[in-house]
Amino acid sequence: MSTPIIEVRDLSFCYPGADTDTLRNVNLTIERGDFVAVVGGNGSGKTTLCKTFNGLVPHYWQGEFAGSVHVDGIDTWNSSVSELSTRVGYVYQDFQNQLVRPTVRDEVAFAPLNFGLADYDDRTSDALDALGIEALAERFIWQLSGGQAHLTALASVLAMRPSVVIVDEPVAELDPARAHEVYRRLTELNAHGITVIAIEHHAEFIAEYARSVVLMSEGTPVWHLPVEDAVNRTEELEGHGIPAPEVIVACRALGAKKAPRSVQAAADFIRENTREDAWKQSIRVPATQRDTSEVVLSAREVNHSRKGVGGKAQPILRGLNVDLYQGDRVALVGGNGAGKTTLLRILAGLDVPRSGTIEVAGVNTRSRSAARMANLVSYLYQTPSKMFLRDSIEADIRLFPAGRKADDVDELVEKVLTRVRLNEFADRDGRTLSGGQQRRAALAIGLAMRPSVLLLDEPTSSLDIASRDDVTDLLNELSDSIACSVVATHDMHLVSDWASRVLVLADGHITADLTPADLFADTELLARTNLVPPQIVRLGSALGLDPPPLNVADLVKAVRTSAVVEA
Repeated sequence: MSTPIIEVRDLSFCYPGADTDTLRNVNLTIERGDFVAVVGGNGSGKTTLCKTFNGLVPHYWQGEFAGSVHVDGIDTWNSSVSELSTRVGYVYQDFQNQLVRPTVRDEVAFAPLNFGLADYDDRTSDALDALGIEALAERFIWQLSGGQAHLTALASVLAMRPSVVIVDEPVAELDPARAHEVYRRLTELNAHGITVIAIEHHAEFIAEYARSVVLMSEGTPVWHLPVEDAVNRTEELEGHGIPAPEVIVACRALGAKKAPRSVQAAADFIRENTREDAWKQSIRVPATQRDTSEVVLSAREVNHSRKGVGGKAQPILRGLNVDLYQGDRVALVGGNGAGKTTLLRILAGLDVPRSGTIEVAGVNTRSRSAARMANLVSYLYQTPSKMFLRDSIEADIRLFPAGRKADDVDELVEKVLTRVRLNEFADRDGRTLSGGQQRRAALAIGLAMRPSVLLLDEPTSSLDIASRDDVTDLLNELSDSIACSVVATHDMHLVSDWASRVLVLADGHITADLTPADLFADTELLARTNLVPPQIVRLGSALGLDPPPLNVADLVKAVRTSAVVEA
């Protein structure tokens, strides 16, 4: 590393009307060519800090600004967002809002074309190629899945060939295989001299790809350390809501002083420090017998397509059939663009399929409006803010039951607020809450509808690990009040920790219906559907454990800790 590319000195910033500073006396140096992960709990100041690097703070988000930020030798206070954009590319957490052109190619070409760069066409092609999305070039933005839109936003940044690339939640809304591919692409950019800054919650990506880590808490860096040192501070990270990667937890339980950071290194450590016969078999958990006596939702021969601009139909669902049963906890998985959101919307009655039937508790969704179907099935949007229509979450929760003139509205609202642990935020506008709080508030709105079936679209996307676990725990608690829950997700930890059943959506229909353990043991199916198991499952597979364990405790048990020698 050579000279610093970013220098922050005595920086403090307070948003208008806020009681406390979001950033407090920040001093930070980022070396040119580093790959930095910025971590911390929701509300720790990560995003605000990074917005000072491209000038959005203080030139767009104005407030009380003190101290200085220099990027590539430029004082951001005396510069502009436009000037800094040629040096700093930024993909935001709400990346959908930065897509402004009709097609993917138009979007990627937009910045270099507007800066008058003669090679804008080459830059566009190179950026599309770098992320493997050339096939989407002529696709309209509104036709993209969330993951495809995220990649388009990143490509539009790369087209400017910046010195610094900042990505807020790089893997949000991406299928697992694509998530690793994005990090590999970022690593390649970093190898060519681009400084990469990733705001990240997933410790396994940090451990595998980052070169240094900044831990933020209450608006200031706690430390900035090389990644090897950072990820081994497991207790400190957990104290800030960032559990250590599973392979590190497992290896520490097996005696490692300084745990390896990757799955392969962890497998090598275990082989080198156990007896040859120490890990011959895994722990097979007896499969839960599903009660199929009561069908709560049924889909038969469902076909659906979306018309392109030229009028040609683009098939999304093809002859899909599925039954959901009382007590099911279903994870709906599949690659970006597989049609998971479309299927959820059809199951909820928000959209009507081109052909086929959906019945919920015996009611055909064609026979009732979406508003009336909400009594039976509730759909929670991928973006929680879409659920907030009033000026407080208490009012949002009250809206549906009050509109139905329920007799116990006050009691119901209080009960639901308690259930999701948001009583103290009842008077807050939902859009002002942290990511984890917004997810819980959206759940509260859904619960107040008292549905039989709850459908959730990516409920753990963009959450820190503590908030993700909070949502998972809440979903577990809902089994006594919801007949069946379906979660469309790319979060394989949620699949292993919560789901009793996994539906794999590909080629427009359900290609597999199985348990999480059977899913993770089927390498051909995983590869075909762009799914990557959690770290601990991959570690078990690397050791030849069959079936691979779903959690750290089972892996440690399978490896027989008594056979491990001190490393």
